[in-house]
Amino acid sequence: MATLTDQLDIIKRGCDELLVESELVDKLNSGRLLRVKAGFDPTAPDLHLGHTVLINKLRQLQDLGHHVVFLIGDFTGMIGDPTGKNTTRPPITREEVVANAKTYTAQVFKILDEAKTEIAFNSAWMDKLTSADMIKLAATHTVARMLERDDFGKRYKSNQPIAIHEFLYPLVQGYDSVALKADLELGGTDQKFNLLMGRELQKHYGQPPQCILTMPLLEGLDGVNKMSKSLGNYIGITDSPNDMFGKLMSISDDLMWRYIELLSFEPLATIRQWKKDTVEGRNPRDIKVSFAQEIVARFHSPSAAASALADFEARFKQGEIPTDIADVTLDAGPGGIAIANLLKAAALTTSTSDALRMIAQGGVKLNGEKVIDKALRLAAGTQVVVQVGKRKFARVTLR
Repeated sequence: MATLTDQLDIIKRGCDELLVESELVDKLNSGRLLRVKAGFDPTAPDLHLGHTVLINKLRQLQDLGHHVVFLIGDFTGMIGDPTGKNTTRPPITREEVVANAKTYTAQVFKILDEAKTEIAFNSAWMDKLTSADMIKLAATHTVARMLERDDFGKRYKSNQPIAIHEFLYPLVQGYDSVALKADLELGGTDQKFNLLMGRELQKHYGQPPQCILTMPLLEGLDGVNKMSKSLGNYIGITDSPNDMFGKLMSISDDLMWRYIELLSFEPLATIRQWKKDTVEGRNPRDIKVSFAQEIVARFHSPSAAASALADFEARFKQGEIPTDIADVTLDAGPGGIAIANLLKAAALTTSTSDALRMIAQGGVKLNGEKVIDKALRLAAGTQVVVQVGKRKFARVTLR
């Protein structure tokens, strides 16, 4: 077992907040292996790298010897987590949840040790609660307490509707911690209210309160918005090796460090050395290649990572792109630049409507990857090789 200091260093690596650290120290000093919980609602069939920020942390805790519970919210998924939403999200069906849950259990073991992971479904205890039990659970908190949650408060003040079932979501997530007797729960920064609810309900039910570890939300390829399949700015862990490698190589040099800090398993000392090397003149692209290979190898294989690099080098170093490619620098603005506007400003299309038409026809590529999202925005600091059709190219730098 690692020393207390080593455990804390690993647990806190990349985290946003640890509550309450002194309580966690006491739990670790007890010598008892912790029950570590993280929940995922299967509202979509595939996981992306944004999800793996939490799963990576679970693996680190697993490697420290602690007991990891990967909780699939097949019950909460039907309620719909209102976190960050300014409208009521329609619940999805049990059939959709079950189908998506099957893909989750197949995907998470690309990171977690299957032999050491407990897979739990919160329907196992929530389906057993009677109507009276749910009313008792709801009675543990007031409406005023619920409105302390930022998104609920904002919607209430702006006269936007809040459905009663949305108030149940934090309570059910909190009750999961009671059912699992969790010592530590992980979640994104946007989950802090729900995680604290778990602490409060554990106290109510006479259990020691869990500690909370919040992890940052990973920005998507646009460098602006949270990684999301609905925004098209994601890297799926089921993406092909070549697609995964190409997308990682497309991120800006600044965003690269954010990805490395949250996703790489390299020692912190190695990452510090990489940063020092770039300050002293090393090309950030070399580090990005190493990182992209690490990620592809994790979700596919080392041989797939080597093949993806070879494919990338062949396409971008061996003649697929003209040697006299134009270099274009554009202002992205605070919110980034829309892909259609970028294409027009770089003189690769005659108009934004022409740009949208080319995207619809599959004729636009960024760093060799076909653009399918007409609403894609690219952030300042990004450098990409843009191709329109077979003959138009530009190396675009956004400032």
